[in-house]
Formats: sequence, structure tokens, C-alpha cells
Amino acid sequence: MRAKLFLSVIACASVGAGLVACDTGSEDVDPIPVPVEDTGGTPSTPNGSTDGGSTGSSTDGGSGTPTETGTFSFFVTSIESMRQLSGSANGFGGDLRYGEATGLEGADKLCRTIAEASLPGAGQKTWRAFLSASTGGPDGGVVNAIDRIGEGPWYDRLGRLVAQNKAALLSGSRPLADAQIKNDLPNERGEPNHQGVDNHDVLTGSTSQGKFSGSKSGTCNDWTSAVGSTGKPMCGHSWPRSGSTGSGSNWMSDHQVPGCAPGVTLTNTGGGGGGSTVGGSGGYGAIYCFALTP
Repeated sequence: MRAKLFLSVIACASVGAGLVACDTGSEDVDPIPVPVEDTGGTPSTPNGSTDGGSTGSSTDGGSGTPTETGTFSFFVTSIESMRQLSGSANGFGGDLRYGEATGLEGADKLCRTIAEASLPGAGQKTWRAFLSASTGGPDGGVVNAIDRIGEGPWYDRLGRLVAQNKAALLSGSRPLADAQIKNDLPNERGEPNHQGVDNHDVLTGSTSQGKFSGSKSGTCNDWTSAVGSTGKPMCGHSWPRSGSTGSGSNWMSDHQVPGCAPGVTLTNTGGGGGGSTVGGSGGYGAIYCFALTP
């Protein structure tokens, strides 16, 4: 288990073959080495973390406008963060345990940790992963992702509106968001997540109404399994794969990914995907994160 949490914005650079190397840029932390080549081996067990952090605000480097922690309430987990926190170039796969937290709790902790690293103080808010599950809801029933995330509004790291309320999230294939981010939902740094590669798939285990997809195999055993054959979890698209607002554009539910094993695919696979990994059809096992209050 790591003794320290990275608390600075992650700096990453391309090292070729669609992979990156990351450095936290702080001498007060113990960064996790991020492999720059897919090993193809057994996925590693995610390490622990320390939550919390200082309060405060940050400055939007693009406009110079202060961005208060109170407005930051949505992001897509970046490939750099998923690799760094899992300790593997292949990411977490369908097993989202983090430290001693497993399943949905582990996913929530990932959201909180990444939010804090991006903007100190933001991790003190209550963050929820936009994921559905077969158990854990009222009276032990199903968990619907749309019921986990509060009532809105939600804003990205740079203060741009993602959705005013749940109705705006469910209005169509894309949320009723600021025009700058509607068709390329941003990561924790407020950057377009597309980044010129085929990374559109984001795990949700949900229908187009944000509800449990109806099968435990569609959630990798409620986000506790990284075995490829466990199931084929449902995903949405952080950006429309087709490049339009038509087919392939639903942000919360578009198709199943090939399996639950860790894996990264950043090239166009023609839609069919391959293998048995969460990234097999274009992605790396990203998740959406929402804060309950903006």
C-alpha cells in the first residue's frame, strides 16, 4: 500500500505506440511508476490511497479566471489517472477496487482521489461514479447510475456547464451541455478526452436512461471482476465515435465492450472490438465522475 497520495496535476508525455509516461511533478509524493508498454500479463492489484486535501481554488490557465472547487463537479477519468492509480498500463479493467474499497465504493474513491489531484480541496466533496449495479440499492435491490449523482447542476473543471439537471442528462444521446464540451466530454483537467485517439468507450453498466442494464455480467460482477470472460459491461461514448450526433453517440449507453479484463485500445477497431478487455472496442476502462453538489 502506498504511503502517500499524489497531490499535483499529473504531467504526461507520449512515448510512442499510443502509450504515455506520467510524472506528478512533486518531490513530496511517491508517484507510481506507469509502465509504457502493455505487458499482457495478470492485472495488478490497485494500491491504496489517502483521501482529503486542502481547501482552496485554482486558476484556469486558458482564461485566467479563478475556478473555485465548488463548481467542479464532473469529469471523465483520464487514461493517465487510470494507469497511475491502477499501477498498470492496462488500467483497472472491470475490477474497480481501490485500497480497501471495492465495487461502487472503490469507483467512488477513484473519483474522489482524481478530483483532489486535479484541484486541491475538490476531493472533500462527495463524488459518485456513474455506474449501475445489480445489488446495493434500496432494500438490497439494483443500483441505477442516474440515482447516484445528485440533482445537478454539474460543471467541468473549467466551469463549463455539463447539465443543469437530470432531465438535461437524459434529453437525448448527448447531455444538454455547453457547446464546447457537449460532443467531447472533458477529463479531470478540463481537456477534451478525445485527444486524437480512439478512446470513446466509458463504462457505465447502464441503459440509455441511466438504469441498471439488467444483467450482472453487464457490470463485471458489480465492478469486482477483471476476468475477461466474466461479462461484457455496457458503455457509453464520451465523444460520438461516428463524429456526428447520430449512431454511436449515446454518452451513457451505446454497446457492450468485449470483456472485463484490463486493456487499452486507442486505434479504430471498426466497431466490433476484439479480445476480452474493457478497452477492446476503443478505450481504456474510463468512468464518469459526478459530485453530488456543484
